[in-house]
Amino acid sequence: MIGSLLVANRGEIARRVIRTAKRLGIRTIAVYSEADAALPFVAEADEAVLLGPANPAQSYRNVEAILAAAKATGAEAIHPGYGFLSENADFARTVESNGLVWVGPGADAITAMGDKINARNLMAAAGVPVAPGTTDPSASVEEAVAAAAQIGYPIMVKAAAGGGGMGMGVASDEAGLRTEYDKVRAFAERMFGDGSVLLERYFPRVRHVEVQILGLADGRVVALGERECSVQRRNQKVAEESPSPAVTPELREQLLAAAVRAGEAVGYRNAGTVECLLDPATGDFFFLEMNTRLQVEHPITECVYGVDLVEEQLRVASGLPPTFDALTPNGHAIELRINAEDPKRFLPGPGAITTWTEPTGEGVRVDSGYGPGTTVTPSYDSLMAKLIVWGPDRASALARARAAVSGFEIAGPKCNLPFFTELLDNPEFVSGDYDTGIVGRMRGAK
Repeated sequence: MIGSLLVANRGEIARRVIRTAKRLGIRTIAVYSEADAALPFVAEADEAVLLGPANPAQSYRNVEAILAAAKATGAEAIHPGYGFLSENADFARTVESNGLVWVGPGADAITAMGDKINARNLMAAAGVPVAPGTTDPSASVEEAVAAAAQIGYPIMVKAAAGGGGMGMGVASDEAGLRTEYDKVRAFAERMFGDGSVLLERYFPRVRHVEVQILGLADGRVVALGERECSVQRRNQKVAEESPSPAVTPELREQLLAAAVRAGEAVGYRNAGTVECLLDPATGDFFFLEMNTRLQVEHPITECVYGVDLVEEQLRVASGLPPTFDALTPNGHAIELRINAEDPKRFLPGPGAITTWTEPTGEGVRVDSGYGPGTTVTPSYDSLMAKLIVWGPDRASALARARAAVSGFEIAGPKCNLPFFTELLDNPEFVSGDYDTGIVGRMRGAK
Protein backbone atom coordinates (compact mmCIF):
# COMPACT_ATOMS: atom_id res chain seq x y z
CA MET A 1 0.00 0.00 0.00
CA ILE A 2 1.21 3.52 -0.76
CA GLY A 3 2.51 5.35 2.32
CA SER A 4 1.55 8.95 1.60
CA LEU A 5 -1.23 10.57 -0.39
CA LEU A 6 -1.83 14.09 -1.65
CA VAL A 7 -5.51 14.87 -2.20
CA ALA A 8 -5.80 17.30 -5.10
CA ASN A 9 -9.26 18.54 -4.21
CA ARG A 10 -11.29 20.33 -1.56
CA GLY A 11 -14.39 20.20 0.61
CA GLU A 12 -16.32 17.02 1.30
CA ILE A 13 -14.49 14.78 -1.16
CA ALA A 14 -11.11 15.81 0.26
CA ARG A 15 -12.37 14.96 3.78
CA ARG A 16 -13.81 11.70 2.48
CA VAL A 17 -10.51 10.55 0.93
CA ILE A 18 -8.49 11.72 3.92
CA ARG A 19 -10.73 9.76 6.29
CA THR A 20 -10.12 6.45 4.53
CA ALA A 21 -6.42 7.10 3.98
CA LYS A 22 -5.87 7.83 7.67
CA ARG A 23 -7.75 4.67 8.65
CA LEU A 24 -5.33 2.74 6.46
CA GLY A 25 -2.32 4.42 8.07
CA ILE A 26 -1.47 6.51 5.01
CA ARG A 27 0.05 9.96 5.63
CA THR A 28 -2.26 12.58 4.09
CA ILE A 29 -1.46 15.90 2.45
CA ALA A 30 -4.13 18.48 1.73
CA VAL A 31 -3.75 21.31 -0.75
CA TYR A 32 -5.96 24.34 -0.42
CA SER A 33 -6.75 27.80 -1.73
CA GLU A 34 -6.75 30.99 0.32
CA ALA A 35 -10.57 30.88 0.36
CA ASP A 36 -10.56 27.39 1.92
CA ALA A 37 -7.96 27.88 4.65
CA ALA A 38 -10.53 27.46 7.45
CA LEU A 39 -12.32 24.40 6.05
CA PRO A 40 -12.18 21.10 7.99
CA PHE A 41 -10.25 19.11 5.37
CA VAL A 42 -7.23 21.38 5.78
CA ALA A 43 -7.00 20.74 9.53
CA GLU A 44 -7.74 17.02 9.24
CA ALA A 45 -4.84 16.20 6.91
CA ASP A 46 -1.43 15.39 8.37
CA GLU A 47 0.05 18.21 6.29
CA ALA A 48 -1.46 21.05 4.29
CA VAL A 49 0.02 23.19 1.52
CA LEU A 50 -1.39 26.51 0.29
CA LEU A 51 -1.72 26.51 -3.49
CA GLY A 52 -2.79 30.08 -4.20
CA PRO A 53 -5.83 32.36 -4.54
CA ALA A 54 -9.45 31.22 -4.72
CA ASN A 55 -9.51 31.15 -8.53
CA PRO A 56 -9.30 27.41 -9.41
CA ALA A 57 -6.88 28.16 -12.25
CA GLN A 58 -4.46 29.45 -9.61
CA SER A 59 -5.16 26.72 -7.05
CA TYR A 60 -7.02 23.44 -7.65
CA ARG A 61 -6.31 23.43 -11.40
CA ASN A 62 -2.74 24.66 -10.99
CA VAL A 63 -0.75 21.58 -12.03
CA GLU A 64 2.65 23.09 -11.28
CA ALA A 65 1.63 24.14 -7.77
CA ILE A 66 0.12 20.72 -7.01
CA LEU A 67 3.21 18.86 -8.21
CA ALA A 68 5.44 21.23 -6.24
CA ALA A 69 3.37 20.47 -3.11
CA ALA A 70 3.72 16.74 -3.75
CA LYS A 71 7.47 17.05 -4.11
CA ALA A 72 7.87 19.27 -1.05
CA THR A 73 5.91 16.88 1.18
CA GLY A 74 7.30 13.62 -0.20
CA ALA A 75 3.90 12.39 -1.40
CA GLU A 76 3.92 9.04 -3.16
CA ALA A 77 0.51 9.31 -4.78
CA ILE A 78 -2.17 11.80 -5.86
CA HIS A 79 -5.94 11.28 -5.54
CA PRO A 80 -7.84 13.83 -7.67
CA GLY A 81 -11.34 13.38 -6.17
CA TYR A 82 -14.00 14.51 -8.64
CA GLY A 83 -14.15 17.70 -10.72
CA PHE A 84 -11.14 19.96 -11.22
CA LEU A 85 -8.33 17.79 -12.68
CA SER A 86 -9.88 14.37 -12.02
CA GLU A 87 -10.64 13.63 -15.69
CA ASN A 88 -7.67 15.48 -17.17
CA ALA A 89 -5.57 12.93 -19.05
CA ASP A 90 -2.62 15.29 -19.35
CA PHE A 91 -2.56 15.73 -15.57
CA ALA A 92 -2.68 11.96 -15.06
CA ARG A 93 0.26 11.50 -17.43
CA THR A 94 2.19 14.33 -15.76
CA VAL A 95 1.65 12.83 -12.31
CA GLU A 96 3.01 9.48 -13.45
CA SER A 97 5.90 11.00 -15.43
CA ASN A 98 6.96 12.68 -12.19
CA GLY A 99 7.26 9.29 -10.52
CA LEU A 100 4.01 9.55 -8.55
CA VAL A 101 1.15 7.05 -8.34
CA TRP A 102 -2.09 8.25 -9.97
CA VAL A 103 -5.15 7.06 -8.06
CA GLY A 104 -7.47 6.76 -11.00
CA PRO A 105 -7.82 5.16 -14.43
CA GLY A 106 -5.02 5.33 -16.98
CA ALA A 107 -4.65 8.45 -19.08
CA ASP A 108 -5.54 6.52 -22.24
CA ALA A 109 -8.89 5.48 -20.78
CA ILE A 110 -9.60 9.06 -19.69
CA THR A 111 -8.80 10.28 -23.20
CA ALA A 112 -10.91 7.59 -24.86
CA MET A 113 -13.98 8.33 -22.77
CA GLY A 114 -13.55 12.10 -22.48
CA ASP A 115 -14.78 12.77 -26.00
CA LYS A 116 -18.45 11.79 -26.13
CA ILE A 117 -18.43 10.98 -29.85
CA ASN A 118 -15.36 8.77 -29.58
CA ALA A 119 -16.85 7.13 -26.49
CA ARG A 120 -20.15 6.43 -28.28
CA ASN A 121 -18.33 4.81 -31.18
CA LEU A 122 -16.14 2.71 -28.88
CA MET A 123 -19.15 1.52 -26.92
CA ALA A 124 -21.11 0.63 -30.05
CA ALA A 125 -18.15 -1.43 -31.26
CA ALA A 126 -18.04 -3.20 -27.88
CA GLY A 127 -21.72 -4.16 -28.13
CA VAL A 128 -22.98 -1.60 -25.62
CA PRO A 129 -26.33 -0.05 -26.72
CA VAL A 130 -26.10 3.60 -27.80
CA ALA A 131 -28.90 6.03 -28.66
CA PRO A 132 -29.39 7.03 -32.31
CA GLY A 133 -26.97 9.87 -33.02
CA THR A 134 -23.96 11.16 -34.91
CA THR A 135 -20.71 9.20 -35.22
CA ASP A 136 -18.69 12.30 -36.14
CA PRO A 137 -18.85 15.94 -34.98
CA SER A 138 -21.20 18.16 -36.94
CA ALA A 139 -18.82 20.64 -38.53
CA SER A 140 -21.55 23.16 -39.35
CA VAL A 141 -25.13 23.91 -38.49
CA GLU A 142 -26.13 22.70 -41.98
CA GLU A 143 -24.48 19.33 -41.29
CA ALA A 144 -26.34 19.21 -37.96
CA VAL A 145 -29.67 19.93 -39.68
CA ALA A 146 -29.05 17.14 -42.20
CA ALA A 147 -28.07 14.69 -39.45
CA ALA A 148 -31.11 15.58 -37.36
CA ALA A 149 -33.37 14.82 -40.31
CA GLN A 150 -31.99 11.26 -40.26
CA ILE A 151 -32.03 10.83 -36.45
CA GLY A 152 -35.42 12.42 -35.89
CA TYR A 153 -36.70 15.12 -33.51
CA PRO A 154 -36.61 15.97 -30.67
CA ILE A 155 -32.82 16.11 -30.67
CA MET A 156 -30.25 16.58 -27.91
CA VAL A 157 -27.38 18.92 -28.82
CA LYS A 158 -24.31 18.16 -26.68
CA ALA A 159 -20.77 19.41 -26.31
CA ALA A 160 -18.61 16.41 -27.23
CA ALA A 161 -16.00 17.40 -24.63
CA GLY A 162 -18.55 18.33 -21.96
CA GLY A 163 -19.57 16.61 -18.76
CA GLY A 164 -21.53 17.02 -15.56
CA GLY A 165 -24.66 18.11 -17.42
CA MET A 166 -22.95 21.15 -18.95
CA GLY A 167 -23.11 22.13 -22.60
CA MET A 168 -26.46 20.61 -23.57
CA GLY A 169 -29.63 21.78 -25.27
CA VAL A 170 -32.81 20.26 -26.71
CA ALA A 171 -34.38 21.14 -30.06
CA SER A 172 -37.83 20.06 -31.23
CA ASP A 173 -37.48 21.34 -34.80
CA GLU A 174 -34.97 22.78 -37.28
CA ALA A 175 -35.30 26.36 -36.05
CA GLY A 176 -34.62 25.24 -32.50
CA LEU A 177 -31.66 23.14 -33.63
CA ARG A 178 -30.05 26.12 -35.37
CA THR A 179 -30.36 28.16 -32.17
CA GLU A 180 -29.15 25.37 -29.83
CA TYR A 181 -26.27 24.39 -32.10
CA ASP A 182 -24.80 27.89 -32.02
CA LYS A 183 -25.32 28.17 -28.24
CA VAL A 184 -23.77 24.81 -27.42
CA ARG A 185 -20.84 25.29 -29.79
CA ALA A 186 -20.02 28.70 -28.32
CA PHE A 187 -20.33 27.38 -24.77
CA ALA A 188 -18.14 24.37 -25.54
CA GLU A 189 -15.41 26.50 -27.07
CA ARG A 190 -15.46 28.83 -24.07
CA MET A 191 -15.62 26.17 -21.35
CA PHE A 192 -13.76 23.21 -22.81
CA GLY A 193 -11.63 24.72 -25.58
CA ASP A 194 -13.34 22.32 -28.00
CA GLY A 195 -16.42 23.31 -29.98
CA SER A 196 -17.24 19.80 -31.26
CA VAL A 197 -20.96 19.08 -31.16
CA LEU A 198 -22.70 15.72 -30.87
CA LEU A 199 -26.33 15.06 -31.78
CA GLU A 200 -28.41 12.34 -30.12
CA ARG A 201 -32.08 11.46 -30.20
CA TYR A 202 -33.78 13.06 -27.19
CA PHE A 203 -36.20 10.98 -25.16
CA PRO A 204 -38.69 13.24 -23.33
CA ARG A 205 -39.47 10.64 -20.66
CA VAL A 206 -36.30 8.90 -19.57
CA ARG A 207 -34.54 7.71 -16.43
CA HIS A 208 -30.87 8.25 -15.70
CA VAL A 209 -29.33 5.03 -14.38
CA GLU A 210 -25.62 4.42 -13.89
CA VAL A 211 -23.44 1.43 -13.00
CA GLN A 212 -20.46 1.56 -10.66
CA ILE A 213 -17.50 -0.35 -12.06
CA LEU A 214 -14.10 -1.13 -10.63
CA GLY A 215 -11.16 -2.10 -12.81
CA LEU A 216 -8.98 -4.33 -10.66
CA ALA A 217 -5.19 -4.53 -10.56
CA ASP A 218 -5.28 -8.02 -12.18
CA GLY A 219 -7.10 -6.65 -15.24
CA ARG A 220 -10.63 -7.78 -14.41
CA VAL A 221 -13.54 -5.33 -14.45
CA VAL A 222 -16.36 -5.84 -11.94
CA ALA A 223 -19.70 -4.07 -11.54
CA LEU A 224 -21.10 -3.04 -8.15
CA GLY A 225 -24.74 -2.49 -8.95
CA GLU A 226 -26.64 0.49 -10.28
CA ARG A 227 -27.72 3.90 -9.03
CA GLU A 228 -30.84 5.86 -9.98
CA CYS A 229 -29.93 9.49 -10.71
CA SER A 230 -33.09 10.92 -12.28
CA VAL A 231 -33.74 13.69 -9.73
CA GLN A 232 -31.98 16.54 -11.53
CA ARG A 233 -32.11 20.28 -11.92
CA ARG A 234 -30.49 21.83 -15.01
CA ASN A 235 -29.33 18.32 -16.04
CA GLN A 236 -27.37 18.04 -12.79
CA LYS A 237 -28.15 15.47 -10.10
CA VAL A 238 -29.46 16.46 -6.67
CA ALA A 239 -30.64 13.08 -5.31
CA GLU A 240 -29.73 9.48 -6.04
CA GLU A 241 -30.74 6.05 -4.80
CA SER A 242 -29.53 2.47 -5.06
CA PRO A 243 -30.81 0.12 -6.26
CA SER A 244 -32.96 1.78 -8.91
CA PRO A 245 -36.72 1.26 -8.40
CA ALA A 246 -37.03 0.91 -12.19
CA VAL A 247 -34.56 -1.93 -12.68
CA THR A 248 -35.77 -5.54 -12.67
CA PRO A 249 -33.36 -8.42 -11.97
CA GLU A 250 -33.26 -9.24 -15.69
CA LEU A 251 -32.56 -5.64 -16.69
CA ARG A 252 -29.93 -5.37 -13.94
CA GLU A 253 -28.08 -8.33 -15.39
CA GLN A 254 -28.06 -6.66 -18.81
CA LEU A 255 -26.98 -3.27 -17.45
CA LEU A 256 -24.13 -4.66 -15.39
CA ALA A 257 -22.89 -6.86 -18.23
CA ALA A 258 -22.90 -3.87 -20.62
CA ALA A 259 -21.00 -1.74 -18.07
CA VAL A 260 -18.34 -4.43 -17.68
CA ARG A 261 -17.97 -4.61 -21.47
CA ALA A 262 -17.59 -0.83 -21.54
CA GLY A 263 -14.77 -0.97 -19.00
CA GLU A 264 -13.06 -3.87 -20.73
CA ALA A 265 -13.18 -2.03 -24.08
CA VAL A 266 -10.77 0.61 -22.76
CA GLY A 267 -8.73 -1.58 -20.38
CA TYR A 268 -10.24 0.26 -17.44
CA ARG A 269 -8.50 0.36 -14.06
CA ASN A 270 -9.74 1.87 -10.79
CA ALA A 271 -13.22 3.27 -10.06
CA GLY A 272 -15.50 4.56 -12.79
CA THR A 273 -19.16 4.91 -13.70
CA VAL A 274 -21.02 3.93 -16.85
CA GLU A 275 -24.03 6.23 -17.22
CA CYS A 276 -27.08 5.14 -19.19
CA LEU A 277 -30.48 6.45 -20.21
CA LEU A 278 -33.35 4.07 -19.54
CA ASP A 279 -36.63 4.25 -21.45
CA PRO A 280 -39.17 3.25 -18.77
CA ALA A 281 -41.80 2.49 -21.40
CA THR A 282 -39.75 -0.17 -23.18
CA GLY A 283 -36.99 -1.13 -20.75
CA ASP A 284 -34.39 -0.25 -23.39
CA PHE A 285 -31.23 1.45 -22.18
CA PHE A 286 -28.54 3.42 -23.99
CA PHE A 287 -24.97 4.39 -23.12
CA LEU A 288 -24.74 8.06 -22.15
CA GLU A 289 -21.16 8.59 -21.01
CA MET A 290 -18.46 7.18 -18.80
CA ASN A 291 -17.13 9.12 -15.83
CA THR A 292 -13.49 8.17 -15.37
CA ARG A 293 -13.33 9.01 -11.67
CA LEU A 294 -15.05 8.51 -8.35
CA GLN A 295 -18.63 9.81 -8.50
CA VAL A 296 -20.19 12.27 -6.06
CA GLU A 297 -22.87 9.67 -5.31
CA HIS A 298 -20.50 6.75 -4.58
CA PRO A 299 -21.58 6.51 -0.87
CA ILE A 300 -24.92 4.87 -1.69
CA THR A 301 -23.09 2.04 -3.43
CA GLU A 302 -20.84 1.75 -0.38
CA CYS A 303 -23.86 1.48 1.90
CA VAL A 304 -25.60 -1.18 -0.18
CA TYR A 305 -22.50 -3.25 -0.88
CA GLY A 306 -20.63 -2.77 2.41
CA VAL A 307 -17.47 -1.63 0.67
CA ASP A 308 -15.18 1.43 0.91
CA LEU A 309 -14.64 2.52 -2.70
CA VAL A 310 -11.80 4.88 -1.79
CA GLU A 311 -9.96 2.01 -0.14
CA GLU A 312 -10.53 -0.09 -3.25
CA GLN A 313 -9.17 2.78 -5.38
CA LEU A 314 -6.04 2.94 -3.25
CA ARG A 315 -5.59 -0.83 -3.42
CA VAL A 316 -5.89 -0.88 -7.22
CA ALA A 317 -3.42 2.01 -7.51
CA SER A 318 -1.02 0.09 -5.24
CA GLY A 319 -1.31 -3.06 -7.34
CA LEU A 320 -3.15 -4.92 -4.60
CA PRO A 321 -6.20 -7.21 -4.87
CA PRO A 322 -9.59 -5.92 -3.68
CA THR A 323 -10.84 -6.50 -0.14
CA PHE A 324 -13.62 -8.71 -1.49
CA ASP A 325 -14.03 -11.89 -3.51
CA ALA A 326 -17.70 -11.28 -4.24
CA LEU A 327 -20.20 -8.69 -3.05
CA THR A 328 -23.91 -9.12 -2.35
CA PRO A 329 -26.19 -6.06 -2.22
CA ASN A 330 -28.14 -5.45 0.95
CA GLY A 331 -30.94 -2.95 1.52
CA HIS A 332 -31.55 0.45 -0.02
CA ALA A 333 -29.66 3.76 0.17
CA ILE A 334 -30.55 7.34 -0.75
CA GLU A 335 -28.24 10.35 -1.13
CA LEU A 336 -29.38 13.97 -1.00
CA ARG A 337 -26.98 16.71 -2.10
CA ILE A 338 -27.21 19.57 0.38
CA ASN A 339 -26.35 22.67 -1.63
CA ALA A 340 -26.04 26.35 -0.80
CA GLU A 341 -28.88 27.30 -3.13
CA ASP A 342 -32.47 28.35 -2.78
CA PRO A 343 -34.95 25.44 -2.77
CA LYS A 344 -37.27 26.87 -5.42
CA ARG A 345 -35.17 28.17 -8.31
CA PHE A 346 -31.91 26.46 -7.25
CA LEU A 347 -29.86 29.62 -7.59
CA PRO A 348 -26.60 29.69 -5.57
CA GLY A 349 -26.65 31.55 -2.26
CA PRO A 350 -23.21 31.43 -0.60
CA GLY A 351 -22.53 32.88 2.82
CA ALA A 352 -21.11 32.38 6.32
CA ILE A 353 -22.51 29.38 8.20
CA THR A 354 -23.90 30.40 11.58
CA THR A 355 -25.66 27.12 12.43
CA TRP A 356 -24.63 23.63 11.38
CA THR A 357 -26.17 20.62 13.13
CA GLU A 358 -25.88 17.26 11.41
CA PRO A 359 -28.45 14.49 11.92
CA THR A 360 -27.45 11.21 13.53
CA GLY A 361 -29.04 7.82 13.99
CA GLU A 362 -29.06 4.31 12.63
CA GLY A 363 -28.40 4.21 8.90
CA VAL A 364 -27.55 7.93 8.69
CA ARG A 365 -24.25 9.20 7.26
CA VAL A 366 -23.20 12.76 6.49
CA ASP A 367 -20.22 13.53 4.24
CA SER A 368 -19.74 17.26 4.74
CA GLY A 369 -17.23 19.82 3.58
CA TYR A 370 -18.25 22.56 5.98
CA GLY A 371 -19.23 23.16 9.58
CA PRO A 372 -20.19 25.96 11.98
CA GLY A 373 -18.10 29.09 11.54
CA THR A 374 -17.01 28.24 7.99
CA THR A 375 -18.02 30.11 4.85
CA VAL A 376 -19.41 28.93 1.52
CA THR A 377 -17.77 31.17 -1.08
CA PRO A 378 -18.98 31.82 -4.64
CA SER A 379 -15.68 30.51 -6.01
CA TYR A 380 -16.69 26.85 -6.15
CA ASP A 381 -19.59 24.43 -6.52
CA SER A 382 -22.45 24.99 -4.07
CA LEU A 383 -22.28 21.48 -2.56
CA MET A 384 -21.98 21.71 1.24
CA ALA A 385 -22.67 18.11 2.27
CA LYS A 386 -24.15 14.80 1.22
CA LEU A 387 -26.84 13.26 3.40
CA ILE A 388 -26.81 9.48 2.95
CA VAL A 389 -29.31 7.12 4.52
CA TRP A 390 -29.57 3.33 4.41
CA GLY A 391 -32.47 1.06 5.29
CA PRO A 392 -33.27 -2.62 4.87
CA ASP A 393 -35.76 -1.64 2.15
CA ARG A 394 -36.80 1.46 0.21
CA ALA A 395 -39.69 2.36 2.52
CA SER A 396 -37.46 2.37 5.60
CA ALA A 397 -34.77 4.34 3.75
CA LEU A 398 -37.37 6.97 2.83
CA ALA A 399 -38.53 7.17 6.45
CA ARG A 400 -34.96 7.60 7.70
CA ALA A 401 -34.32 10.23 5.01
CA ARG A 402 -37.35 12.26 6.15
CA ALA A 403 -36.19 12.16 9.77
CA ALA A 404 -32.62 13.04 8.84
CA VAL A 405 -33.66 16.01 6.70
CA SER A 406 -35.79 17.37 9.54
CA GLY A 407 -32.83 16.97 11.89
CA PHE A 408 -30.31 18.76 9.66
CA GLU A 409 -30.01 22.43 10.62
CA ILE A 410 -28.10 24.91 8.50
CA ALA A 411 -28.31 28.69 8.78
CA GLY A 412 -26.39 31.44 7.03
CA PRO A 413 -26.18 30.57 3.34
CA LYS A 414 -29.22 29.61 1.31
CA CYS A 415 -29.98 25.90 1.58
CA ASN A 416 -32.02 23.38 -0.42
CA LEU A 417 -33.07 21.24 2.56
CA PRO A 418 -36.74 22.34 2.17
CA PHE A 419 -36.69 20.93 -1.36
CA PHE A 420 -35.85 17.49 0.01
CA THR A 421 -38.67 17.70 2.54
CA GLU A 422 -40.92 18.26 -0.47
CA LEU A 423 -39.29 15.55 -2.60
CA LEU A 424 -39.49 12.84 0.05
CA ASP A 425 -43.27 13.35 0.33
CA ASN A 426 -43.85 13.72 -3.41
CA PRO A 427 -46.18 10.90 -4.53
CA GLU A 428 -44.30 10.40 -7.78
CA PHE A 429 -40.94 10.02 -6.02
CA VAL A 430 -42.37 7.89 -3.20
CA SER A 431 -43.89 5.52 -5.76
CA GLY A 432 -40.50 5.04 -7.42
CA ASP A 433 -42.12 5.66 -10.81
CA TYR A 434 -40.39 8.90 -11.79
CA ASP A 435 -38.05 10.21 -14.47
CA THR A 436 -35.68 13.13 -15.18
CA GLY A 437 -38.62 15.50 -15.50
CA ILE A 438 -39.70 15.13 -11.87
CA VAL A 439 -38.14 18.36 -10.58
CA GLY A 440 -39.63 20.35 -13.43
CA ARG A 441 -43.06 18.95 -12.68
CA MET A 442 -42.62 19.76 -9.00
CA ARG A 443 -41.92 23.34 -10.05
CA GLY A 444 -44.92 23.56 -12.35
CA ALA A 445 -43.31 22.87 -15.70
CA LYS A 446 -45.52 21.16 -18.23
